[in-house]
Amino acid sequence: MQNKTPVLSLKDIVKLFPGVVALKNVSLDFYAGEIHAIVGENGAGKSTFIKTITGAHAPDGGTITIDGETYSAMNPALARKHGIECIYQEFNLIDVLSAAENICYGERSRGLVNQKAMNEKAAKLFADFGVDIDPSTPVRDLTPGHMQIVEIAKAVSKNARILILDEPTAPLSVAEVDILMSIVRKLKADGVAIIYISHRLDEIFSLSDKVSVLRDGEYITTLNTNETTRPELIKYMVGREMTQSFPPRNVQPGEVALEVENLTGNGVKNISFRVRKGEILGVSGLVGAGRTEIMKVIFGAEKKQWGRIRVNGEEADIRSPRDAMHKYRIGMCPEDRKREGCFLGETISWNIVYNVLGRISRLGVINRKKEKEIADYYGTSMRIKAPNLDKTKVLTLSGGNQQKVVVGKALAADADIIIFDEPTRGIDVGAKYEIYELMNGLVEQGKAIVMVTSDMEELLGMSDRIVVFGERCLAGELEKAEFSQERILDMASSAVNM
Repeated sequence: MQNKTPVLSLKDIVKLFPGVVALKNVSLDFYAGEIHAIVGENGAGKSTFIKTITGAHAPDGGTITIDGETYSAMNPALARKHGIECIYQEFNLIDVLSAAENICYGERSRGLVNQKAMNEKAAKLFADFGVDIDPSTPVRDLTPGHMQIVEIAKAVSKNARILILDEPTAPLSVAEVDILMSIVRKLKADGVAIIYISHRLDEIFSLSDKVSVLRDGEYITTLNTNETTRPELIKYMVGREMTQSFPPRNVQPGEVALEVENLTGNGVKNISFRVRKGEILGVSGLVGAGRTEIMKVIFGAEKKQWGRIRVNGEEADIRSPRDAMHKYRIGMCPEDRKREGCFLGETISWNIVYNVLGRISRLGVINRKKEKEIADYYGTSMRIKAPNLDKTKVLTLSGGNQQKVVVGKALAADADIIIFDEPTRGIDVGAKYEIYELMNGLVEQGKAIVMVTSDMEELLGMSDRIVVFGERCLAGELEKAEFSQERILDMASSAVNM
Protein backbone atom coordinates (compact mmCIF):
# COMPACT_ATOMS: atom_id res chain seq x y z
CA MET A 1 0.00 0.00 0.00
CA GLN A 2 1.35 3.40 -1.01
CA ASN A 3 2.53 5.79 1.68
CA LYS A 4 -0.04 8.60 1.64
CA THR A 5 2.52 11.27 2.51
CA PRO A 6 4.37 12.53 -0.57
CA VAL A 7 8.14 12.61 -0.35
CA LEU A 8 8.07 15.77 -2.49
CA SER A 9 5.23 18.22 -2.99
CA LEU A 10 5.11 21.30 -5.22
CA LYS A 11 2.21 23.69 -4.74
CA ASP A 12 1.09 26.50 -7.10
CA ILE A 13 4.50 26.89 -8.74
CA VAL A 14 4.84 29.95 -10.97
CA LYS A 15 7.86 30.74 -13.13
CA LEU A 16 8.11 33.82 -15.34
CA PHE A 17 10.61 34.62 -18.07
CA PRO A 18 10.61 37.87 -20.09
CA GLY A 19 7.37 37.81 -22.06
CA VAL A 20 6.60 34.18 -21.14
CA VAL A 21 4.74 32.42 -18.33
CA ALA A 22 6.73 29.18 -18.24
CA LEU A 23 4.78 27.65 -15.32
CA LYS A 24 1.38 28.76 -14.12
CA ASN A 25 0.22 27.49 -10.70
CA VAL A 26 1.51 23.93 -11.19
CA SER A 27 0.94 21.54 -8.27
CA LEU A 28 2.23 17.95 -8.17
CA ASP A 29 3.01 15.32 -5.50
CA PHE A 30 5.60 12.54 -5.76
CA TYR A 31 5.80 9.39 -3.64
CA ALA A 32 8.58 6.99 -2.60
CA GLY A 33 8.68 3.74 -4.56
CA GLU A 34 6.70 5.17 -7.47
CA ILE A 35 7.59 6.00 -11.07
CA HIS A 36 5.80 9.23 -11.97
CA ALA A 37 6.06 10.27 -15.62
CA ILE A 38 5.67 13.85 -16.82
CA VAL A 39 4.74 14.39 -20.45
CA GLY A 40 3.90 17.32 -22.68
CA GLU A 41 4.85 18.95 -25.95
CA ASN A 42 8.09 20.89 -26.31
CA GLY A 43 7.56 24.19 -24.52
CA ALA A 44 5.00 22.70 -22.13
CA GLY A 45 7.17 23.57 -19.10
CA LYS A 46 8.72 20.18 -18.27
CA SER A 47 12.34 21.38 -18.22
CA THR A 48 11.47 24.49 -16.19
CA PHE A 49 9.57 22.32 -13.71
CA ILE A 50 12.57 19.98 -13.30
CA LYS A 51 14.95 22.88 -12.78
CA THR A 52 12.63 24.29 -10.12
CA ILE A 53 12.93 21.01 -8.21
CA THR A 54 16.73 20.87 -8.50
CA GLY A 55 17.22 24.54 -7.60
CA ALA A 56 18.52 25.62 -11.01
CA HIS A 57 15.51 27.97 -11.26
CA ALA A 58 13.93 29.91 -8.41
CA PRO A 59 10.13 30.04 -8.82
CA ASP A 60 8.29 33.37 -8.79
CA GLY A 61 5.51 31.88 -6.70
CA GLY A 62 4.46 28.72 -4.88
CA THR A 63 6.12 26.38 -2.41
CA ILE A 64 8.20 23.19 -2.36
CA THR A 65 7.79 20.78 0.55
CA ILE A 66 10.23 17.95 1.25
CA ASP A 67 10.82 15.99 4.46
CA GLY A 68 8.19 18.13 6.18
CA GLU A 69 10.08 21.34 5.44
CA THR A 70 8.57 23.98 3.14
CA TYR A 71 10.65 26.29 0.97
CA SER A 72 9.85 29.14 -1.39
CA ALA A 73 12.77 27.99 -3.55
CA MET A 74 15.41 25.27 -3.68
CA ASN A 75 19.08 25.65 -4.53
CA PRO A 76 21.42 22.90 -5.81
CA ALA A 77 23.06 22.34 -2.40
CA LEU A 78 19.71 22.15 -0.61
CA ALA A 79 18.29 19.80 -3.24
CA ARG A 80 21.28 17.48 -2.89
CA LYS A 81 20.99 17.60 0.91
CA HIS A 82 17.45 16.24 0.57
CA GLY A 83 18.55 13.49 -1.82
CA ILE A 84 17.35 15.02 -5.10
CA GLU A 85 19.46 14.01 -8.10
CA CYS A 86 18.77 14.75 -11.76
CA ILE A 87 20.17 13.14 -14.89
CA TYR A 88 19.76 15.52 -17.80
CA GLN A 89 19.69 14.75 -21.53
CA GLU A 90 23.32 15.83 -21.95
CA PHE A 91 25.68 13.67 -19.91
CA ASN A 92 27.42 15.41 -17.02
CA LEU A 93 30.52 13.23 -17.03
CA ILE A 94 34.25 13.94 -17.36
CA ASP A 95 35.24 11.79 -20.33
CA VAL A 96 38.96 11.55 -19.50
CA LEU A 97 38.19 10.05 -16.06
CA SER A 98 37.23 6.44 -15.48
CA ALA A 99 33.72 5.26 -14.71
CA ALA A 100 34.68 4.83 -11.03
CA GLU A 101 36.32 8.26 -10.84
CA ASN A 102 33.19 9.89 -12.25
CA ILE A 103 30.97 8.09 -9.74
CA CYS A 104 33.16 9.08 -6.80
CA TYR A 105 34.19 12.50 -8.07
CA GLY A 106 34.66 14.91 -5.17
CA GLU A 107 34.95 12.17 -2.54
CA ARG A 108 38.23 12.08 -0.63
CA SER A 109 39.48 10.28 2.44
CA ARG A 110 41.81 12.47 4.53
CA GLY A 111 42.59 14.47 1.40
CA LEU A 112 43.69 11.39 -0.55
CA VAL A 113 42.12 9.58 -3.49
CA ASN A 114 41.78 5.83 -2.91
CA GLN A 115 41.62 4.31 -6.41
CA LYS A 116 41.04 0.76 -5.16
CA ALA A 117 38.13 1.81 -2.95
CA MET A 118 36.58 3.78 -5.81
CA ASN A 119 36.79 0.80 -8.16
CA GLU A 120 35.28 -1.50 -5.54
CA LYS A 121 32.42 0.90 -4.88
CA ALA A 122 31.67 1.29 -8.60
CA ALA A 123 31.92 -2.47 -9.19
CA LYS A 124 29.36 -3.12 -6.44
CA LEU A 125 26.94 -0.56 -7.91
CA PHE A 126 27.28 -2.10 -11.37
CA ALA A 127 26.78 -5.60 -9.93
CA ASP A 128 23.63 -4.42 -8.13
CA PHE A 129 22.36 -3.11 -11.46
CA GLY A 130 23.20 -6.40 -13.18
CA VAL A 131 25.56 -4.82 -15.73
CA ASP A 132 29.13 -5.66 -16.68
CA ILE A 133 31.15 -2.43 -16.81
CA ASP A 134 34.86 -2.27 -15.97
CA PRO A 135 35.12 0.56 -13.36
CA SER A 136 38.57 1.53 -14.67
CA THR A 137 37.35 2.19 -18.24
CA PRO A 138 37.58 5.84 -19.29
CA VAL A 139 34.10 7.27 -19.85
CA ARG A 140 35.02 8.32 -23.40
CA ASP A 141 35.35 4.62 -24.29
CA LEU A 142 31.90 3.64 -23.01
CA THR A 143 28.74 3.25 -25.09
CA PRO A 144 25.96 5.84 -24.55
CA GLY A 145 24.03 3.20 -22.62
CA HIS A 146 26.91 2.56 -20.24
CA MET A 147 27.43 6.31 -19.82
CA GLN A 148 23.80 6.59 -18.77
CA ILE A 149 24.29 3.80 -16.24
CA VAL A 150 27.37 5.58 -14.84
CA GLU A 151 25.21 8.70 -14.40
CA ILE A 152 22.60 6.69 -12.48
CA ALA A 153 25.26 4.95 -10.38
CA LYS A 154 26.71 8.37 -9.51
CA ALA A 155 23.28 9.53 -8.33
CA VAL A 156 22.66 6.35 -6.33
CA SER A 157 26.10 6.63 -4.70
CA LYS A 158 24.97 9.99 -3.31
CA ASN A 159 21.96 8.29 -1.66
CA ALA A 160 19.40 9.70 -4.07
CA ARG A 161 15.87 9.45 -2.70
CA ILE A 162 14.29 11.37 -5.57
CA LEU A 163 15.76 10.65 -9.00
CA ILE A 164 14.78 12.73 -12.04
CA LEU A 165 15.46 11.20 -15.47
CA ASP A 166 15.14 13.63 -18.39
CA GLU A 167 14.78 11.79 -21.74
CA PRO A 168 17.13 9.04 -20.49
CA THR A 169 16.74 6.71 -23.49
CA ALA A 170 17.17 9.25 -26.31
CA PRO A 171 20.72 8.14 -27.28
CA LEU A 172 20.28 4.43 -26.48
CA SER A 173 19.85 1.29 -28.57
CA VAL A 174 16.88 -1.05 -28.04
CA ALA A 175 18.97 -3.43 -25.91
CA GLU A 176 20.35 -0.58 -23.80
CA VAL A 177 16.82 0.75 -23.21
CA ASP A 178 15.80 -2.62 -21.78
CA ILE A 179 18.76 -2.57 -19.38
CA LEU A 180 18.01 0.99 -18.28
CA MET A 181 14.35 0.22 -17.64
CA SER A 182 15.25 -2.80 -15.48
CA ILE A 183 17.56 -0.55 -13.41
CA VAL A 184 14.81 2.04 -12.97
CA ARG A 185 12.38 -0.66 -11.80
CA LYS A 186 14.97 -1.88 -9.27
CA LEU A 187 15.39 1.65 -7.89
CA LYS A 188 11.62 1.89 -7.56
CA ALA A 189 11.60 -1.38 -5.60
CA ASP A 190 14.30 0.09 -3.34
CA GLY A 191 11.93 2.97 -2.47
CA VAL A 192 13.36 5.70 -4.68
CA ALA A 193 10.85 8.20 -6.07
CA ILE A 194 11.40 8.36 -9.83
CA ILE A 195 10.35 11.37 -11.93
CA TYR A 196 10.54 10.21 -15.55
CA ILE A 197 10.45 12.62 -18.52
CA SER A 198 10.11 11.11 -21.99
CA HIS A 199 8.52 11.73 -25.37
CA ARG A 200 8.45 7.96 -26.01
CA LEU A 201 4.95 6.95 -25.00
CA ASP A 202 5.67 3.22 -25.21
CA GLU A 203 8.19 3.70 -22.37
CA ILE A 204 5.66 5.69 -20.35
CA PHE A 205 3.09 2.90 -20.57
CA SER A 206 5.63 0.16 -19.91
CA LEU A 207 7.36 1.78 -16.95
CA SER A 208 5.33 4.37 -15.05
CA ASP A 209 2.71 4.12 -12.32
CA LYS A 210 1.32 7.60 -12.88
CA VAL A 211 1.57 10.12 -15.67
CA SER A 212 1.03 13.88 -15.38
CA VAL A 213 0.45 16.16 -18.36
CA LEU A 214 1.68 19.74 -18.75
CA ARG A 215 0.54 21.94 -21.62
CA ASP A 216 1.64 25.53 -22.29
CA GLY A 217 3.01 25.85 -18.75
CA GLU A 218 -0.17 24.64 -17.08
CA TYR A 219 -0.99 21.44 -15.22
CA ILE A 220 -3.66 19.48 -17.13
CA THR A 221 -4.18 16.17 -15.32
CA THR A 222 -2.63 13.17 -13.54
CA LEU A 223 -3.67 9.66 -14.56
CA ASN A 224 -2.95 6.16 -13.36
CA THR A 225 -1.00 4.85 -16.35
CA ASN A 226 -2.77 1.49 -16.42
CA GLU A 227 -6.14 3.24 -16.58
CA THR A 228 -5.49 5.45 -19.61
CA THR A 229 -4.79 4.91 -23.31
CA ARG A 230 -2.35 6.33 -25.81
CA PRO A 231 -5.03 8.35 -27.72
CA GLU A 232 -6.38 9.80 -24.47
CA LEU A 233 -2.90 10.80 -23.29
CA ILE A 234 -2.05 12.41 -26.65
CA LYS A 235 -5.33 14.34 -26.55
CA TYR A 236 -4.41 15.80 -23.16
CA MET A 237 -0.89 16.63 -24.38
CA VAL A 238 -1.77 18.42 -27.62
CA GLY A 239 -5.25 19.66 -26.71
CA ARG A 240 -6.87 18.00 -29.71
CA GLU A 241 -7.75 14.59 -31.10
CA MET A 242 -5.05 12.83 -33.13
CA THR A 243 -6.64 9.82 -34.78
CA GLN A 244 -3.38 8.44 -36.20
CA SER A 245 0.33 8.54 -35.44
CA PHE A 246 1.43 9.02 -39.06
CA PRO A 247 -0.21 11.16 -41.73
CA PRO A 248 -1.35 9.26 -44.86
CA ARG A 249 0.80 9.36 -47.99
CA ASN A 250 -0.01 8.15 -51.49
CA VAL A 251 2.95 8.77 -53.78
CA GLN A 252 4.25 6.63 -56.61
CA PRO A 253 8.08 6.63 -56.52
CA GLY A 254 9.81 7.76 -59.69
CA GLU A 255 13.32 7.46 -61.06
CA VAL A 256 16.35 6.71 -58.90
CA ALA A 257 17.60 9.97 -57.36
CA LEU A 258 20.55 8.69 -55.30
CA GLU A 259 22.49 5.46 -55.60
CA VAL A 260 25.57 4.36 -53.66
CA GLU A 261 27.60 1.33 -54.68
CA ASN A 262 30.19 -0.36 -52.45
CA LEU A 263 30.67 2.96 -50.66
CA THR A 264 33.44 2.79 -48.07
CA GLY A 265 34.76 5.42 -45.70
CA ASN A 266 34.59 6.82 -42.16
CA GLY A 267 34.89 3.30 -40.73
CA VAL A 268 32.03 1.83 -42.81
CA LYS A 269 32.52 -0.57 -45.72
CA ASN A 270 30.84 -1.67 -48.95
CA ILE A 271 27.48 0.04 -48.56
CA SER A 272 25.06 -0.16 -51.51
CA PHE A 273 21.51 1.18 -51.68
CA ARG A 274 19.34 3.49 -53.75
CA VAL A 275 16.46 5.85 -53.10
CA ARG A 276 13.96 7.08 -55.70
CA LYS A 277 12.22 10.39 -56.18
CA GLY A 278 8.99 10.46 -54.16
CA GLU A 279 10.26 7.83 -51.71
CA ILE A 280 11.34 7.66 -48.05
CA LEU A 281 14.10 5.12 -47.52
CA GLY A 282 14.37 4.13 -43.86
CA VAL A 283 17.81 3.29 -42.48
CA SER A 284 17.88 1.08 -39.37
CA GLY A 285 20.54 -0.57 -37.24
CA LEU A 286 21.90 -0.75 -33.73
CA VAL A 287 23.74 2.22 -32.25
CA GLY A 288 27.28 2.20 -33.64
CA ALA A 289 26.33 0.27 -36.77
CA GLY A 290 27.66 3.03 -39.03
CA ARG A 291 24.45 4.69 -40.25
CA THR A 292 25.41 8.28 -39.43
CA GLU A 293 29.01 7.68 -40.50
CA ILE A 294 28.11 6.68 -44.08
CA MET A 295 25.60 9.55 -44.39
CA LYS A 296 28.46 11.97 -43.62
CA VAL A 297 30.48 10.37 -46.42
CA ILE A 298 27.60 10.83 -48.86
CA PHE A 299 27.25 14.47 -47.78
CA GLY A 300 30.99 15.10 -48.14
CA ALA A 301 31.55 15.78 -44.44
CA GLU A 302 33.84 12.72 -44.23
CA LYS A 303 36.24 11.35 -46.84
CA LYS A 304 35.26 8.55 -49.21
CA GLN A 305 37.84 5.77 -49.57
CA TRP A 306 36.25 4.00 -52.49
CA GLY A 307 32.91 3.17 -54.05
CA ARG A 308 30.52 5.21 -56.18
CA ILE A 309 27.82 7.79 -55.58
CA ARG A 310 25.39 8.54 -58.40
CA VAL A 311 22.90 11.40 -58.45
CA ASN A 312 20.13 11.16 -61.06
CA GLY A 313 22.13 8.45 -62.82
CA GLU A 314 25.32 10.52 -63.11
CA GLU A 315 28.46 9.80 -61.10
CA ALA A 316 28.97 12.42 -58.38
CA ASP A 317 32.33 13.64 -57.12
CA ILE A 318 31.42 14.92 -53.65
CA ARG A 319 34.41 16.24 -51.72
CA SER A 320 32.69 18.60 -49.30
CA PRO A 321 29.22 19.54 -48.00
CA ARG A 322 29.39 22.54 -50.34
CA ASP A 323 29.72 20.14 -53.29
CA ALA A 324 26.80 18.09 -51.98
CA MET A 325 24.53 21.11 -51.57
CA HIS A 326 25.43 23.28 -54.53
CA LYS A 327 26.54 20.80 -57.22
CA TYR A 328 24.25 17.87 -56.45
CA ARG A 329 21.41 19.44 -54.41
CA ILE A 330 21.81 17.08 -51.46
CA GLY A 331 20.75 18.44 -48.07
CA MET A 332 21.36 16.95 -44.63
CA CYS A 333 19.57 17.41 -41.31
CA PRO A 334 22.17 15.98 -38.89
CA GLU A 335 21.53 13.87 -35.80
CA ASP A 336 22.88 16.50 -33.40
CA ARG A 337 20.87 19.56 -34.43
CA LYS A 338 22.32 21.70 -31.64
CA ARG A 339 25.99 21.14 -32.48
CA GLU A 340 25.88 20.40 -36.21
CA GLY A 341 22.47 21.45 -37.55
CA CYS A 342 22.18 25.12 -36.68
CA PHE A 343 23.85 28.07 -35.03
CA LEU A 344 22.03 28.38 -31.72
CA GLY A 345 23.25 31.88 -30.96
CA GLU A 346 22.02 33.29 -34.28
CA THR A 347 18.52 34.21 -35.39
CA ILE A 348 16.08 31.96 -37.23
CA SER A 349 16.41 34.04 -40.43
CA TRP A 350 20.22 33.97 -40.31
CA ASN A 351 20.20 30.17 -39.98
CA ILE A 352 17.73 29.59 -42.82
CA VAL A 353 19.66 31.68 -45.36
CA TYR A 354 23.15 30.63 -44.23
CA ASN A 355 23.65 28.07 -47.01
CA VAL A 356 22.54 30.48 -49.75
CA LEU A 357 24.38 33.65 -48.73
CA GLY A 358 26.64 33.37 -51.79
CA ARG A 359 23.61 33.21 -54.05
CA ILE A 360 21.98 36.33 -52.62
CA SER A 361 25.14 38.42 -52.27
CA ARG A 362 27.03 40.60 -54.71
CA LEU A 363 30.55 41.83 -54.07
CA GLY A 364 30.20 40.67 -50.48
CA VAL A 365 26.98 42.62 -49.86
CA ILE A 366 23.89 40.60 -48.91
CA ASN A 367 20.61 41.44 -50.64
CA ARG A 368 18.49 41.98 -47.52
CA LYS A 369 15.24 41.88 -49.48
CA LYS A 370 15.99 38.42 -50.85
CA GLU A 371 17.24 37.31 -47.44
CA LYS A 372 13.92 38.28 -45.86
CA GLU A 373 11.89 36.70 -48.67
CA ILE A 374 13.68 33.36 -48.28
CA ALA A 375 13.54 33.38 -44.47
CA ASP A 376 9.85 34.35 -44.44
CA TYR A 377 8.95 31.70 -47.03
CA TYR A 378 10.59 28.81 -45.18
CA GLY A 379 9.66 30.12 -41.75
CA THR A 380 6.02 30.10 -42.84
CA SER A 381 6.10 26.80 -44.73
CA MET A 382 7.89 25.11 -41.79
CA ARG A 383 5.32 26.63 -39.40
CA ILE A 384 8.09 27.76 -37.06
CA LYS A 385 6.55 29.19 -33.90
CA ALA A 386 8.40 32.38 -33.00
CA PRO A 387 7.43 36.03 -32.46
CA ASN A 388 9.96 37.34 -34.97
CA LEU A 389 12.18 35.39 -37.40
CA ASP A 390 14.67 38.25 -37.65
CA LYS A 391 15.16 38.70 -33.91
CA THR A 392 14.43 35.34 -32.26
CA LYS A 393 17.54 33.26 -31.60
CA VAL A 394 17.35 29.54 -32.27
CA LEU A 395 18.50 28.63 -28.74
CA THR A 396 15.22 30.03 -27.36
CA LEU A 397 13.07 27.67 -29.47
CA SER A 398 11.61 24.31 -28.48
CA GLY A 399 13.25 21.16 -29.87
CA GLY A 400 10.57 20.74 -32.51
CA ASN A 401 10.98 24.30 -33.78
CA GLN A 402 14.77 23.97 -33.79
CA GLN A 403 14.37 20.91 -36.00
CA LYS A 404 12.15 22.88 -38.37
CA VAL A 405 14.89 25.51 -38.67
CA VAL A 406 17.39 22.77 -39.60
CA VAL A 407 15.00 21.44 -42.26
CA GLY A 408 14.31 24.93 -43.58
CA LYS A 409 18.05 25.55 -43.85
CA ALA A 410 18.43 22.42 -46.02
CA LEU A 411 15.44 23.26 -48.20
CA ALA A 412 16.53 26.87 -48.73
CA ALA A 413 19.61 25.44 -50.47
CA ASP A 414 17.17 23.90 -52.99
CA ALA A 415 17.87 20.29 -51.98
CA ASP A 416 16.21 17.50 -54.00
CA ILE A 417 17.72 14.69 -51.93
CA ILE A 418 17.46 15.15 -48.16
CA ILE A 419 19.10 13.04 -45.48
CA PHE A 420 17.22 13.16 -42.18
CA ASP A 421 19.36 11.70 -39.36
CA GLU A 422 17.12 11.04 -36.32
CA PRO A 423 14.54 13.63 -37.49
CA THR A 424 12.35 13.54 -34.36
CA ARG A 425 14.76 12.73 -31.53
CA GLY A 426 13.73 14.66 -28.41
CA ILE A 427 10.60 16.03 -30.08
CA ASP A 428 7.08 15.73 -28.66
CA VAL A 429 4.26 13.85 -30.31
CA GLY A 430 2.55 16.92 -31.77
CA ALA A 431 5.75 18.28 -33.33
CA LYS A 432 6.60 14.81 -34.62
CA TYR A 433 3.36 14.73 -36.57
CA GLU A 434 4.21 18.11 -38.12
CA ILE A 435 7.66 16.85 -39.16
CA TYR A 436 6.02 13.76 -40.70
CA GLU A 437 3.57 15.95 -42.63
CA LEU A 438 6.52 18.02 -43.83
CA MET A 439 8.38 14.90 -45.02
CA ASN A 440 5.27 13.67 -46.82
CA GLY A 441 4.93 17.04 -48.53
CA LEU A 442 8.54 16.85 -49.71
CA VAL A 443 8.18 13.41 -51.32
CA GLU A 444 4.90 14.50 -52.90
CA GLN A 445 6.97 17.23 -54.60
CA GLY A 446 9.22 14.49 -56.02
CA LYS A 447 12.06 14.87 -53.54
CA ALA A 448 13.90 11.80 -52.23
CA ILE A 449 14.39 11.26 -48.48
CA VAL A 450 16.86 9.05 -46.64
CA MET A 451 15.66 8.73 -43.01
CA VAL A 452 18.02 7.36 -40.37
CA THR A 453 16.08 6.58 -37.20
CA SER A 454 16.34 4.53 -34.00
CA ASP A 455 12.59 4.92 -33.39
CA MET A 456 11.10 1.61 -34.49
CA GLU A 457 7.54 2.93 -34.73
CA GLU A 458 8.74 5.83 -36.88
CA LEU A 459 10.80 3.51 -39.06
CA LEU A 460 7.86 1.20 -39.76
CA GLY A 461 5.31 4.01 -40.08
CA MET A 462 7.18 6.38 -42.42
CA SER A 463 9.39 4.22 -44.63
CA ASP A 464 8.61 2.91 -48.11
CA ARG A 465 11.62 0.59 -47.97
CA ILE A 466 14.15 -0.13 -45.20
CA VAL A 467 17.86 -0.94 -45.31
CA VAL A 468 19.36 -2.42 -42.16
CA PHE A 469 22.94 -1.80 -40.99
CA GLY A 470 24.95 -4.05 -38.69
CA GLU A 471 28.57 -3.86 -37.57
CA ARG A 472 29.40 -1.07 -40.08
CA CYS A 473 28.17 -2.96 -43.11
CA LEU A 474 24.82 -3.55 -44.82
CA ALA A 475 22.79 -6.38 -43.26
CA GLY A 476 19.87 -6.40 -45.69
CA GLU A 477 16.94 -4.63 -47.30
CA LEU A 478 13.18 -4.97 -46.78
CA GLU A 479 10.25 -4.03 -48.97
CA LYS A 480 7.06 -2.64 -47.37
CA ALA A 481 5.30 -6.02 -47.31
CA GLU A 482 8.25 -7.53 -45.41
CA PHE A 483 8.34 -4.97 -42.56
CA SER A 484 8.36 -6.28 -39.00
CA GLN A 485 10.20 -5.22 -35.86
CA GLU A 486 11.35 -8.78 -35.22
CA ARG A 487 12.85 -9.14 -38.68
CA ILE A 488 14.67 -5.81 -38.52
CA LEU A 489 16.19 -6.56 -35.10
CA ASP A 490 17.13 -10.07 -36.22
CA MET A 491 18.92 -8.72 -39.30
CA ALA A 492 20.76 -6.06 -37.28
CA SER A 493 21.86 -8.44 -34.52
CA SER A 494 22.78 -11.24 -36.95
CA ALA A 495 25.15 -8.88 -38.75
CA VAL A 496 26.77 -8.00 -35.40
CA ASN A 497 27.36 -11.66 -34.61
CA MET A 498 28.76 -12.58 -38.05
